[in-house]
Amino acid sequence: MDQVKVIKIKESVFADNDVQADRLRQELKKENTFLLNLMSSPGSGKTTTLLRTVEKLKDRLKIGIMEADIDSAVDAEIMAKKGVKTIQLHTGGMCHLDAGMTEQGLKELETGDLDLAILENVGNLVCPAEFDTGAVKNVMILSVPEGHDKPLKYPLIFQVCDVLLVNKIDVLDYFDFDMAKLKEYAWMRNPELKIFPISARTGEGIEAWTAWLYEAVLEWNRK
Repeated sequence: MDQVKVIKIKESVFADNDVQADRLRQELKKENTFLLNLMSSPGSGKTTTLLRTVEKLKDRLKIGIMEADIDSAVDAEIMAKKGVKTIQLHTGGMCHLDAGMTEQGLKELETGDLDLAILENVGNLVCPAEFDTGAVKNVMILSVPEGHDKPLKYPLIFQVCDVLLVNKIDVLDYFDFDMAKLKEYAWMRNPELKIFPISARTGEGIEAWTAWLYEAVLEWNRK
């Protein structure tokens, strides 16, 4: 019997996506546009964190945002009302964005005059972490109510991210959340991970986070 050829589709899909992501990064570099991929669970405070981030950086950087959801335009409408250049991406039921989908969104966003483009990825801790979107940096938000054990349960997203924003620290007293344990578990997955405790509601910690982001954008433009 002839040997049957077996094709590992998942590996092929990831490899093709990685090539497209690298090409997208090169194109964005030519425009001096920094792409940030923001990931988290639903309800972690992505949109509120983005509003705080834009508020701090809008006078120094030209910023555009892509809001990705399975359906609705709620988040994009909130951003637009605040005067932020925004588009809504619908994934058609998919739980993540890949490089090709991100590229489509960037074309609609018209990034030629942008210093910083932010992709608010679909809300979950699994699928978005598997696909390189072409971003320069990956950032995730973990909110205090979600618990400090998430690096143990969802290792990949902590491994692929450059920054962890620990949001809702203003309610730390109401939850059994151990910040020291979180840092231990997160650094076990990724020793290079930068961690910023923040409260998007009160603004606490936002200064340190946005200072890091601003310097990252400047460094990208200097390369």
